[in-house]
Amino acid sequence: MTIQPAEVARVFIGYDPREEVAFHVLQCSIHKRSSMPVTISPIRLSQLKGVFTRERNPLQSTDFSFSRFLTPWLCDYTGWAVFMDCDMLMREDIARLWALRDPHYAVQVVKHQYQPKDGTKFLGAVQTTYEKKNWSSVMLFNCAACKALTPEYVNSATGLQLHQFKWLPSDDMIGELPSIWNHLVGEYERKASAALVHYTVGGPYFSEYRQCDFADEWFAEREGLSIVQQRSKA
Repeated sequence: MTIQPAEVARVFIGYDPREEVAFHVLQCSIHKRSSMPVTISPIRLSQLKGVFTRERNPLQSTDFSFSRFLTPWLCDYTGWAVFMDCDMLMREDIARLWALRDPHYAVQVVKHQYQPKDGTKFLGAVQTTYEKKNWSSVMLFNCAACKALTPEYVNSATGLQLHQFKWLPSDDMIGELPSIWNHLVGEYERKASAALVHYTVGGPYFSEYRQCDFADEWFAEREGLSIVQQRSKA
């Protein structure tokens, strides 16, 4: 019997040194629950020197506000990939998300329709409001259909051109994911069925948000990671 190569889910997570613990907890939560092989790569500016060259915008709250759109380029515009912000926790098998890939679309997202409750978020960052806000915080990319996202375009396009998907010929190329795959903590009522929770206002690793919804699960995940680290040093 010939064993066929396993399908691998490619995941890219936005990295910001101020939220390093969030990156590690998220990747741990993905691996722990996955029933399929997964590769996880940080989108880290220190690894994109000479590629990502745009200056920081005063309104961007994280290092990866714009570099996230390099995901298809990092995949050589082949296959599929998931991008997600680091301030998240995976509560379900990522294979369920991977199974939602639809080749009719260039990108698939949770199509949020909401107004932020507060004018500021973590570390005093301005909470901006715009059409399609937070759609880009989880993106399932059909990389071959996203060739417009070259490093040159990502470096020069406006924030709204990127986050409102103006690089696509039409909004018809944007598919919709179930809302459980980007549940906005602090903006939506707690949902027990949330598969991927997003601490978009502020993660429990910031003192002001230690009591937010799903904070107990985030701390439990971090504690499990700490135990592994302690054992490795023993």
